[in-house]
Amino acid sequence: MDAFYASAEQAAKPSLRGKPVIVGGLGPRGVVATASYEARVFGVHSAMAMAQARRLCPNAAFLTPRFTLYRQVSDAVMALLHTLSPLVEPLSLDEAFVDLEAGGTEPTAEAARAVGERLRNDIRAVTGLTGSVGLAGSKMLAKIASEQAKPDGLVLIEPGTERDLLGPMPVRTLPGVGPATAEALRRAGIHTVAETREAGEAELVRLLGRAHGASLFLMANGRDERPVVAERDAKSISVEDTFDVDLTDRTRVQLEIARLADRCVRRLREAGRSGRTVVIKVRRYDFSTLTRSETLRGPTDDPGVVREAAARLIEGVDTTAGVRLLGVGVSGLADYTQEDLFAQAARAAQAAEAAQAARGAQAAQGARAAHEALEGGRRTPGPATPEHVAAGAGEASEGAGKPRRWLPGSDVRHAEYGAGWVQGSGVGRVTVRFEEPWSEPGRVRTFAVDDPALEPAEPLPLLRPEEAAGRGGGVGPARVGGPEGAVGREGTVDLERGVGPEEVAGPERVGDPEGAVGREGSVDLDRVGGPGEAVGRGGGAGPERGGGPQEAVGRGGAAGTGPADAGPAAPAAGTSRGGNRGGAVVSR
Repeated sequence: MDAFYASAEQAAKPSLRGKPVIVGGLGPRGVVATASYEARVFGVHSAMAMAQARRLCPNAAFLTPRFTLYRQVSDAVMALLHTLSPLVEPLSLDEAFVDLEAGGTEPTAEAARAVGERLRNDIRAVTGLTGSVGLAGSKMLAKIASEQAKPDGLVLIEPGTERDLLGPMPVRTLPGVGPATAEALRRAGIHTVAETREAGEAELVRLLGRAHGASLFLMANGRDERPVVAERDAKSISVEDTFDVDLTDRTRVQLEIARLADRCVRRLREAGRSGRTVVIKVRRYDFSTLTRSETLRGPTDDPGVVREAAARLIEGVDTTAGVRLLGVGVSGLADYTQEDLFAQAARAAQAAEAAQAARGAQAAQGARAAHEALEGGRRTPGPATPEHVAAGAGEASEGAGKPRRWLPGSDVRHAEYGAGWVQGSGVGRVTVRFEEPWSEPGRVRTFAVDDPALEPAEPLPLLRPEEAAGRGGGVGPARVGGPEGAVGREGTVDLERGVGPEEVAGPERVGDPEGAVGREGSVDLDRVGGPGEAVGRGGGAGPERGGGPQEAVGRGGAAGTGPADAGPAAPAAGTSRGGNRGGAVVSR
């Protein structure tokens, strides 16, 4: 997920092609989700603090993520992969493994390469983006091959060459080796994969434990026993939010926990699941993180039950010093629910109270109507103004007084100028660039933030509809003859936008007679600048990540068991858009 979001944004916005683009949270505690290749030249990378990214590359376009567009592109590519094989293991929106043997591809290097090239062509035709394909005999090697193939390439690791390829690579190349494991190996004088292999299994088990040490030794020898798993059950569903300012008010903390609990239950119901264990996560001002959990008598998807359990858990946590992140999750998932009797009784009591209150209100209204009928002759005739009409008008006026928020990069549509995207916002103005993915770079115009002609819009497809229909096509399992040289059975594909010109364009300042200035999507909505300045330099609010999306994101690859096969096997392919070394893995 390192370049996928930025690549999609460059494809959707002609004016940003060849320029540095950074996608992520734009608040003071925002985190970079994606940096384009033009921005990486300045040292920007994913999981970096947005404030640091702004210092390194101040002239980049800083945009908020548009997950609706990313999911559309992801679904189109996953559909192509399913034409190759029934065994497709999605790791995230931008990465997946495919077992080509299960799809009937012949176990030859030529057959695998032909499938990979045809897949890359179809990805470009369907999405307008480019893809990188890695082919190898295991998931680990296929991932390494796809990294080497970037951008817009294909790499096939021949059987028998695995050890020589892995030898000089750093030990962190191997799956499961993070900072802690790498530090333990460094203290033992182990820095490369070759040195890991030479240390021997016994030494690795002594340093890392039996399970981890034995697994690492196999991978250092080019053996990855994990099979391609088409479907994996989610073990938990959770949501969390990072706040721009630390929360110290106890009431505010409780309200946020209740809101997060409701969001979590909505996601739980959308997945058709229920859960038995409620978990809260609290990250304090000093980054210390703690979790608390409560196991219910049975699985539930009732928002009241989850909300009450989360409220009980937060009561036992001291939050007076300040909280920067809160999260609520549900684990112990099941496909059925067992209603909580106490929650049912509470809901019944609330329903009875509401019915009694409604009857009382009806009686009072009847008495008031009778009294008004008796006194009607004494009133001076005049226009009727029902109370509910006046109240509604007041609410409308109050809502109308709140200015709309326009996030940089979001899609809009103007009644006169058509489709465009928000380039910047501030001091009561919003700057919009009117262009479409298939058009030339568009004009920039500035409007008042409450302009009634400007409305939010859905993302446009990356390809003109008639063009996409004409390009159709699919990838079927290839049976291409060739020499008997065998290839591996898994692979991975990397989807990313082709890199633009080497030179990075400087800031483009645009304005109009009204005097508002936009700077290529760099904006802080909460900052009030001087006259004529619609650009904020501060960071932005976004989900706090240790390296992954904010809602229900799992980490790491799928693990599995199966016979090790260092010999010939049938080829396979997978997919990954953008390139994300050690990136987040989303359960699908």
